Amino acid sequence: MKLRIYQVDAFTEEVFKGNPAAVVPLKSWLPDELMQKIAAENNLSETAFVVADGDYYLIRWFTPTVEVDLCGHATLATAHVLFQHEGYSGDLIKFISPRTGALDVRKEELGMLTLDFPVDEIKRIDLDSSIFHGFWKAPKELWRGKSDYVLVYESEDDIRDTHIDFKEIEKVKTRGFIVTAQGKEVDFVSRWFGPQVGVEEDPVTGSAHTTLTVLWAEKLKKNSLTAIQMSARSGSLTCKLVGDRVHISGKAVTYLQGEIFI
Repeated sequence: MKLRIYQVDAFTEEVFKGNPAAVVPLKSWLPDELMQKIAAENNLSETAFVVADGDYYLIRWFTPTVEVDLCGHATLATAHVLFQHEGYSGDLIKFISPRTGALDVRKEELGMLTLDFPVDEIKRIDLDSSIFHGFWKAPKELWRGKSDYVLVYESEDDIRDTHIDFKEIEKVKTRGFIVTAQGKEVDFVSRWFGPQVGVEEDPVTGSAHTTLTVLWAEKLKKNSLTAIQMSARSGSLTCKLVGDRVHISGKAVTYLQGEIFI
């Protein structure tokens, strides 16, 4: 069996920046075990598998170790592949995730792609040191979303300087941790860590911004926000809170095209 594969850097205009994702278009689903093996072999934070189904595309996402409920950058990368390489001629792609539901991506001007994702439900919780014990510094606020804990710090410098005992944070039952603060030149900055799902630090995490947009829209009293995820590769996003949806916009660039032989 031979499959097409693409690697795309998402939330960037340059290769070697943003967040790399693999995209594998399929005619029908492969066995789950095989898709997990392909994702492990790719060894990227996420591999997206996509199947055309009438007017929709079915999409699933795998880290090197598990299937996940939602992945923003790999969805952006998949839309980029369909628009640029797989002959999709419209301006709106309707994805369906078996775990998350409807997820649209719209092609905008100047190469921008906009994800339309459901908002996360978040709540502020007590500062429990057993949760943030593995972080170098206690946050000023602790929040809980559907999938991640959110640690809010005083400054952008705190986010840049964050260092972690990964063995400690891996003991906490969660998909991952978001650290965030108000930005100096953008509205907010963040980083994301998820050793529980096989990703120590994700370069740019679209799904985390369904959480962060809700948080910072309330704090800053504005619905349109600019953001930078401050990983080593870094990535830029614009986010807009629209009712119970979040619009997350960014660009993407193809790094490679190839074939998988199984």
